[in-house]
Amino acid sequence: MSCATCDTCGITDDIDRDKFDGVVALAGNPNTGKSTVFNALTGLRQHTGNWPGKTVARAEGRFTHENKTYKLVDLPGTYSLLSTSEDEQIARDFILFGQPDCTVVVADATCLERNLNLVLQVLEISDRVVVCVNLMDEAKRKGITINAEQLENDLGVPVVKTTARSGRGLSQLVSKVVDVIEGRTSTNPHRVDLGDGVGDAISQLIPKIQEIAPDLPNARWVAMRLLDGDWRIREALLNGDLSQITQRQQAPVESFSKKMALEGSQ
Repeated sequence: MSCATCDTCGITDDIDRDKFDGVVALAGNPNTGKSTVFNALTGLRQHTGNWPGKTVARAEGRFTHENKTYKLVDLPGTYSLLSTSEDEQIARDFILFGQPDCTVVVADATCLERNLNLVLQVLEISDRVVVCVNLMDEAKRKGITINAEQLENDLGVPVVKTTARSGRGLSQLVSKVVDVIEGRTSTNPHRVDLGDGVGDAISQLIPKIQEIAPDLPNARWVAMRLLDGDWRIREALLNGDLSQITQRQQAPVESFSKKMALEGSQ
């Protein structure tokens, strides 16, 4: 297939990985300080452009740790990965099909329960996740305390408390991300118990999906979407697009060259 973007399900190209020691996706609800985290980690080492075939802005940057360089991709702010908006499709498809080496989900410490909806959805897609509980300064002013250790045990992935605008906790966040990428930290992400009936249906679908698209990174998630009636995923599977996703995701975006310094929070 010659096009760089799949119009059926919003699948987009990934970035050239050859120059980096790892690729990190940055996800989160709007207004969690996600872009502040991105700016703090990447500084002026940023570029911007659009996702291939989309009008949605795409921001990339890089950061270094222990003499290694990592690519950071700032995904559109979204409340969910399950709906059909363009932003949600871009975030979902990059995490699932782009296969970042780690996904950081930025959550607002002042309304953590609402933010955990996105966290749990990301955990359904990827094992390599770090949760960044940001805006801890505002939580403190409101008398809110966060038990990061308990949250980490409940979610099965590392949890780091940060105040990105002052830089507090960011060095620990980077260390946790690199530990996940390097395999020094193992994860056991919490996943919703779907019950015997749904679980059996998923088990029956997975080998059929893998037969059609053997290189698919997460057949379980695709099976869940099929059972939920996601027609875009169904069409992409039936017309053969899913079998080409990984290759397209790992193609470099040649037009991505304009330098920028992002401002504000997303």
